[in-house]
Amino acid sequence: MKTDKTTELIMLGTGNAAVTRCYNTCFAIRHQDSTLLIDAGGGNGILVQLEKVGIALTDIHAMFITHAHTDHILGAVWIVRVIAQQMQAGKYSGTFHIYGHDKAIHVLDWICSMTLPTKIVARLGNGIELHTVDNGMSFEAGGFTLECFDIASTKEKQYGFRTILPDGKKLVCLGDEPYNEINHDYVAGADWLLCEAFCLYDDRERFKPYEKHHSTALDAGRLASKLNVKNLLLYHTEDKTLETRKERYTAEARKEFSGNVYVPDDLEKIVL
Repeated sequence: MKTDKTTELIMLGTGNAAVTRCYNTCFAIRHQDSTLLIDAGGGNGILVQLEKVGIALTDIHAMFITHAHTDHILGAVWIVRVIAQQMQAGKYSGTFHIYGHDKAIHVLDWICSMTLPTKIVARLGNGIELHTVDNGMSFEAGGFTLECFDIASTKEKQYGFRTILPDGKKLVCLGDEPYNEINHDYVAGADWLLCEAFCLYDDRERFKPYEKHHSTALDAGRLASKLNVKNLLLYHTEDKTLETRKERYTAEARKEFSGNVYVPDDLEKIVL
């Protein structure tokens, strides 16, 4: 039975940018009546995913955007559009807050301003608030306190974050690129580490993870072991091996890591 300190992670999508057989990586963290959305994938499929897991947009009042790549930010445009429509119809109570670094917020604001109807855009700054956060900054979002950090991406400015869950456990999201040692103090000893694994190390010649600045399930397991992580969750994968992904990614990560390994499917819910 769940207690009042129970937090649930809902994986809305688990795939990388080019997937067609699952949705792009994004997720929600939920505790009691608080729901925080992390990224939104690359389109209006986010609305379908939320509907399938039973999360109403009226229950979401905060969102964190890690970076401005299309497979993370374009779904946010649809979130903005539909929440603004609900506000106009008197069906959404309160304010919707969106957090991200300067470029992510600028890109989202620009796309919304250039592509959405005037009545929707008018809600930006009037019910839908865009907040720019800086590296190392702590802030409240959707009932959680996040401390964000620059992952030192070689491709696109991106922030990860850590948060202390209601039961005292530390959860860290590394974004969708490999760990950088400059963030050691944010990550070390995490109870939950959310980490990209583009493919299996055994499939590296097929999917070329290192050429794309990504890592493998084996690399993620080695990292989790090195940093004394308790639970490792893998996402942002290829979608050509979905039938065996859970079993094989778990097995490969466990070659280097003795803790718990989770390789969720789209729409899977995990009690943290």
